[in-house]
Amino acid sequence: MTVCHAVHPYEPCLEETFPRSPRLQPLYPTPTPQHPQHGNCCQHNQTRGKVEGTHGKPRDQRPRLVRILLFLGCWNRVELEGGSEGKGIVPSEDAHQSEYIAETDKRRAFISGFDGSAGCVVVTLTDAALFTDGRYFLQASQQLDSNWTLMKQGLPDVPTWQEYVVKALPSGSRVGIDSTLITVADACTLTDSLSAVGSVLAPIEKNLVDIVWGDEKPAPPKNPVVVHPLKYAGKSHLEKLASLREELARRNAHGVIVSALDEIAWLFNLRGSDVECNPVFFAYAVVTNNKATLYVDDVKLTDEVHKHLGPEVVLKPYRQIFEDLNIINEGLREAKQKLLINPKTSLALQDAAGKVCIHSEKNLHGGGLVHISHRLCIRHDLILLFSSDQENVEEVRSFITDSKAIKNEVELEGMRQSHLRDAVALYHYFAWLEAQLNSGAVLDEVDAANYLAGLRAQQADFIGLSFDTISSTGPNGAIIHYSPHKPTAKTIDPKLIYLCDSGGQYKDGTTDVTRTYHFGEPTAHEKRCFTRVLQGHIAIDAATFPKGTSGYLLDPFARAALWKDGLDFRHGTGHGVGAFLNVHEGPHGIGTRVSFNQTPLQAGMTVTDEPGYYEDGNFGIRIENVLLVKDVQLRNNFGDRGYLGFEHVTLVPIGLNLIDVHLLSREEREWVNTYHAECLSKVGPLLEEGSLALEWLRRETQPIEN
Repeated sequence: MTVCHAVHPYEPCLEETFPRSPRLQPLYPTPTPQHPQHGNCCQHNQTRGKVEGTHGKPRDQRPRLVRILLFLGCWNRVELEGGSEGKGIVPSEDAHQSEYIAETDKRRAFISGFDGSAGCVVVTLTDAALFTDGRYFLQASQQLDSNWTLMKQGLPDVPTWQEYVVKALPSGSRVGIDSTLITVADACTLTDSLSAVGSVLAPIEKNLVDIVWGDEKPAPPKNPVVVHPLKYAGKSHLEKLASLREELARRNAHGVIVSALDEIAWLFNLRGSDVECNPVFFAYAVVTNNKATLYVDDVKLTDEVHKHLGPEVVLKPYRQIFEDLNIINEGLREAKQKLLINPKTSLALQDAAGKVCIHSEKNLHGGGLVHISHRLCIRHDLILLFSSDQENVEEVRSFITDSKAIKNEVELEGMRQSHLRDAVALYHYFAWLEAQLNSGAVLDEVDAANYLAGLRAQQADFIGLSFDTISSTGPNGAIIHYSPHKPTAKTIDPKLIYLCDSGGQYKDGTTDVTRTYHFGEPTAHEKRCFTRVLQGHIAIDAATFPKGTSGYLLDPFARAALWKDGLDFRHGTGHGVGAFLNVHEGPHGIGTRVSFNQTPLQAGMTVTDEPGYYEDGNFGIRIENVLLVKDVQLRNNFGDRGYLGFEHVTLVPIGLNLIDVHLLSREEREWVNTYHAECLSKVGPLLEEGSLALEWLRRETQPIEN
């Protein structure tokens, strides 16, 4: 999945503590084409006219223009009146800066109609703009109505939403945002930019979209939390806490605030289901030199979780953290130590921890005191901007994320084993799909996706999907993060390219695989484009490089073959993958983002290899495997640096009939043959002799001629 990828019952103890929600981990009977199954982790039975929320109530279907007007009406009623024009910002993220969010946090989708995973809305009294990246240009253009302006980030002369906010407003404007939804880093950058033009960032306690959403807004989830056993985690939560405290001591810090949901799940060896397809739960944590506090609502905690955490972890209600940070803040001044926070932590948490507002002053309209957030106030004649040199809080890169990214041997083996089982489901799926289409069966993209979900559910240790399956035929494949819905899903046409990007959550690992097939006769142009993508995929997979090399530097390997034909793609080449955690994981990746150059690849990391090519209105092509970064021994070792390479754990055949063999070098042909032999030798024994899947595998792994 791109960034910018016989029925086994549950164990009784897990069944009792982790009941299956309508959107997560049901174990299906084997579905049939005539009766496709629904109800998987990321549902495909959604219709555009009536979309069910988490409690079965239809989402608010008022026209989007009405929602915008209501939003502006709320903006005019907040306490920031003073006569100047203002903007409201509605980001995609939740209070934990999650990429994928619960239904209750889908504010940007509610007000705009665009439901891609990345984007930001800016609304003024005269304009409504949505900013998103190249993965979503086509999708956003189809989902936004005429009230919206689509801002295609990354294209020439298109500003970022931050630049737009600063330049499009007159001096003295107020830019409103929920302080729980903006990061410390973004708040500081935006504040400095706004102050230069006499404007101000105005954090607002009551989210204005929530006011407009009203009673129709889904309630926050209260799903149970479960223990992630040591046999899958490979390291106890007490060992992880001890390592964290060593880092605190090294930095002479009092403690650290943890707000990212996957960091909390990893640190305490717990998993949840509050966010569909992501095994996380709503919580905060504060870890000090002598105390670990987990802020999570008690209704989610079972006796097993209490026993697992033991007396070493103090449990408190989810929202208690803001009050506790105020108390901690008072003691930090005397101890002359700091509380560490990730720059991606919310402004609200930093505010509660004691960020001092003393930096600069600018005149506005004069008049009383306005309460903005826990500690931040604005007078109409005095704007207090955030200081970057306050005493109690220090912004640091998350060393929890860094630790989580390097998998231990137990987690690495879990990734290997989960991908083998996942491959079994995919073999059965593609063999079935090909046979159905060749027999003249009529299947749409949703039917196919649901059938695949049912096959995955038969695999051991399956929990749910790792993201909403991208099942796309022909032109829909050009929508990079396409998600099919009935009744608009297209019938799969065997005469067109079919792209399927899918993955599963298993107790021992997370999978993410994309394959592009053609069930008829591809054109010469389609074959050439596919082969150029394949060459980029092989270049990454076969790469060896010195330690200290980042994914930013490897990215051109994936594009060089495409560039020869004047082709390219508008998404990253690879992202990290969690071990039964989020399918998108940082801090590393392979791509053109400058941030990827800040994190060298290291042995034990996981990363996807997924170049692609997309022609709007025609087709999409992507080939994606999950790779493990490993140490390699080469003939030489220049500079005694050591060298790294990759191990692919995804084992699903490449579409042979889409390969233009004449474009491949001898080494590339050997790679294809070796890879297919590995698919046959490792996954073939897991398939029943005489099965359609095994016949398909043997045919699709025939050697190509050198």
